[in-house]
Amino acid sequence: MFPSTIQAAPTADGSRRRFLRVAVTALAALVGLPAAARASVLRRGPKHPTPRPGITAAKVLPDDKVHNPDALPMFAMVREIPEVVDGIRCNCGCAELPGFYSLLSCYEEAGMAQACVICQGQAALAYRMHKEGWSLNGIRASIDARFGESF
Repeated sequence: MFPSTIQAAPTADGSRRRFLRVAVTALAALVGLPAAARASVLRRGPKHPTPRPGITAAKVLPDDKVHNPDALPMFAMVREIPEVVDGIRCNCGCAELPGFYSLLSCYEEAGMAQACVICQGQAALAYRMHKEGWSLNGIRASIDARFGESF
């Protein structure tokens, strides 16, 4: 199998085998494409928004407006890193809602983050990775790998 220093990243359901199976299948499909098509797929990538200059957490719901106590930690995380979360497109489908710009939108006003485990999971992953020193592009790639790509 893998040397002890190499570990496959778990997916949302925690299955390393599933992650590896999907990764190997995707790689095999990509390698099987003609060179021009392969380059197009690699260039395209997911459509994440550009973080807005000067963005703050001013519109993120305060704790007393969050009705789901399990979501409170994610709201606190988002308040700490609004400039990072504003550069991530949510993969749960709320990106199609009017007024949506980024994952940060999920934590504002009537956003879905109070009830949506995908919004919450993406914020928690972004927060942890940001605290570990990852770049926004690295965080985006990990979120897309774990929660699916946004196109």
